[in-house]
Amino acid sequence: MSEPTQTHVIDRREAIRRVTVLLGGVALVGSGGLVAACERAQNRAAATREAGTFTAQDIAFLDEVADTILPETKTPGAKAAHVGAFMALMVTDTYDERNQGIFRDGMGKLNATAFMTATPEQRLAQLEQVDREQKTYMDAKKDSDPPHFFRLMKELTLLGYFTSEIGCSQAMRYRETPGRFDPCVPYTPGETAWSGHA
Repeated sequence: MSEPTQTHVIDRREAIRRVTVLLGGVALVGSGGLVAACERAQNRAAATREAGTFTAQDIAFLDEVADTILPETKTPGAKAAHVGAFMALMVTDTYDERNQGIFRDGMGKLNATAFMTATPEQRLAQLEQVDREQKTYMDAKKDSDPPHFFRLMKELTLLGYFTSEIGCSQAMRYRETPGRFDPCVPYTPGETAWSGHA
């Protein structure tokens, strides 16, 4: 009679580490950040369910900021792509504590300017001013200095939008299976860029 086999269950962090070792350690781009994000998420969950979370009001605020950066034109804007929820997830799961603090402090600064009650034109003027400030700051900053909060917001807005279904299929041209690769195709002014495989 054979003995019962034991099953060994591994968590996501251990699975990522094993795959990284199997693939030579460098095959998974950003795997160190992914492992760190998993560890931070587990530590936060163990400490308290509220730490590092964004409220529905925070996400609505981020949607409005993102929609001011990428408003609806002939294609849907960032709010339609739910970029606020994407930003909240990325900040919570991938940013270290310093950058999470910078991001949240920046939200507080924008909120203190009555951003949510401002007209779209006033919001745009506020963000243009903050963008000029972040450009000046980023041009003068040293490598060890923290990033400006609005730089983080803009980067996450663009990443969230252009990796969303709306961004890939409506703001850019998308073809599931192109017939061939054409490295040099004529460009007509006003054409949208091609999106990567979604």
